Amino acid sequence: MRSAPEIKDSTAEERRAYIKERFPCIADCDMCGLCKVFRGKDAETAYADYINGDRDFLDVSADYK
Repeated sequence: MRSAPEIKDSTAEERRAYIKERFPCIADCDMCGLCKVFRGKDAETAYADYINGDRDFLDVSADYK
């Protein structure tokens, strides 16, 4: 898996594409568990601050440990 794009070197669309690739929804919450990790949110909602360029990927990820 490639590293998360740096905010200063990427567009919001590139960051959104990375989140979709890194945390794909398989539409089977019992098997996947991502929604549980993100406390009922989908990955795009959970990482909105990163996608919008407000916080870096690792900072947002720390919210869900």
